[in-house]
Amino acid sequence: MELKDFMDLSKLQNIQDRFSNATGLAAIAVGIHGEYLTEGSNFTDFCMKYTRGSEEGNRRCVKCDNECTGTYFCHAGLMDFSVDIMIEGEKVGAIIGGQVLPEPPKEEEFRKIAEELKINPDEYIAALKKVPVSTEKKIRASAELLGTVVNQLVNLEYFRHNNAGRLDTLHEEIIESKNLTATIGESTGKLKAIATKQRILALNASIEAARSGEAGVGFAVVAKSMQDLAAQSAVIYNDIEVNANKITDTVTHLAEVFEKK
Repeated sequence: MELKDFMDLSKLQNIQDRFSNATGLAAIAVGIHGEYLTEGSNFTDFCMKYTRGSEEGNRRCVKCDNECTGTYFCHAGLMDFSVDIMIEGEKVGAIIGGQVLPEPPKEEEFRKIAEELKINPDEYIAALKKVPVSTEKKIRASAELLGTVVNQLVNLEYFRHNNAGRLDTLHEEIIESKNLTATIGESTGKLKAIATKQRILALNASIEAARSGEAGVGFAVVAKSMQDLAAQSAVIYNDIEVNANKITDTVTHLAEVFEKK
């Protein structure tokens, strides 16, 4: 599983850029194979041009990249971070960065590092002075916040990607249910009209039976039964109509919710 398979990486880039602008920390997203997925934000010359630009410095940096997790102090004395991007327990990438000092630097210590890495000390110190300075507490909190936001974004995009087709199908079924309940409502209305006619016919039959005297007694019983059945049918049809209307209201609300999205 790879991030690029289910999400627009520009969304990740946007969050990363905003984070770096707000905190001063560098950041970049990498895939499961270590490949860069976004453009680096707020990367410093101190790290990229000088430290990683030297053979020994790059070796040490790669070692930190492979072995260090969470928020940590790199070999050059800066604070870096690496936060895994997880989906359903599976790592799909990481957001890494940092390149920030937890306190004002002691130049002599960094001059020694420059000599170890065979870098011009004066140029190294000049680049060092451009590195952002924050507190260790803020750096750790910022890295944790970025990890939380990125993981929420990635998991939301993964959910949308996997469920887009299902939601479309559900929407179609809701519309179909709405049409069916409307049809049931129309049919119930027609049945209620028939029940009304049955009651009228039964009443007329009862009147005619009464006029016929003893000869119409049997017919009067049948007419009375028809009248009772018509009344019972009317009650049943009314209940069906009430329930159908409730279902229609619910389905209509669901359809409106989907159409607003």
